[in-house]
Amino acid sequence: MIKPLKREYENFFARIGLTDEDVHQKIWATYESIFFDDQEKFYHEIGEDKGFLRDTGNNDARTEGMSYGMMMAVQLDQQDVFDKLWLFSHTFMQQHDGDNEGYFAWSVSPEGKKFSEGPAPDGEEYFALALFFASSRWGDRQAPFDYSHQARKILRHCLHQDELVEGGHTMWDLTNYYIKFVPSVDFSDPSYHLPHFYEIFAERADEQDRDFWAKAAQASRDYIRKSCHPSTGMSAEYAEYDGRPKHIHGKDFDFYSDAYRVAMNIGLDSLWFGEQEGYQSIIESLQNFLDPQEGINHTYMLDGTKVDEPAMHPDALLVTTAAGSTAAKHKELEKWLKAFWERPLRKGERRYYDNCLYLFSLMILAGVYKIY
Repeated sequence: MIKPLKREYENFFARIGLTDEDVHQKIWATYESIFFDDQEKFYHEIGEDKGFLRDTGNNDARTEGMSYGMMMAVQLDQQDVFDKLWLFSHTFMQQHDGDNEGYFAWSVSPEGKKFSEGPAPDGEEYFALALFFASSRWGDRQAPFDYSHQARKILRHCLHQDELVEGGHTMWDLTNYYIKFVPSVDFSDPSYHLPHFYEIFAERADEQDRDFWAKAAQASRDYIRKSCHPSTGMSAEYAEYDGRPKHIHGKDFDFYSDAYRVAMNIGLDSLWFGEQEGYQSIIESLQNFLDPQEGINHTYMLDGTKVDEPAMHPDALLVTTAAGSTAAKHKELEKWLKAFWERPLRKGERRYYDNCLYLFSLMILAGVYKIY
């Protein structure tokens, strides 16, 4: 018998005839595959008290995956897994000196050796919200499991690093309220914009910073709207503050891996905080432009021009585009729900990113990805 999950929002899969039990079964099977299946898992434990999610394509542990794993664990009431992921992150990734003090090294080896000293801000925002939810769900304990204290500390550094640490850079631009791609640059990553997280930070962060987070929520919704193409609904992997695509790392194309998450973020923002201006148009444009069978295999410019570069994460593109269905009202969303439901978990060396987004998107559409 599967463990039932409390549903607080619509089960969108019911639109294609699936019950709560059907989707709960799939959620737990997906969780089991990621964390415990001997052949497919990418969660691994070190000793008795630490664990990490391995990026199977790069053989490292990343703040992206660690914080994702913590969010999965708190949503599914898996405190033991959550604490092991958090202790690994706190011990091996969080910096305790230098100009990145308080931030997390974005990539470390499976043994905890830092491959990079710098942070990636999407990790910090996921860490903070997962820790706030853990505090609400399980209560604070002795450090480092004083979850809410740890969350507020992370957010304090994100906004005040230039005051707290000599030579430090904040993760948000304090003038326009935008999250940066990395603290030292003046451009962004549209998929890092999580206004639904900032709404909660505006209630739980240090009191002096709550007004900033409330303004950041609105600023990020505005940024998402202006970074998405009006015809295709696609946004760029990296973008200037005015929303124009920015090409780095030698890539001359726009819509690929990171950018897929924008649709998922729209889906969760819509689930938690309701209809937002422009979201319906973005998702319906994206679902109309892409084909859930063939269209997910390509890389694109924002206007829809195909680029001679195959999609590295087609499964991620499918499930995240489907997850945006919480903001859509057209019949096309049922096609995407059906395509998602019929798509198995990815296997092979690139399964980490796709399957993490698979579980998140599944929980969104099942109506069980909740605020705690």
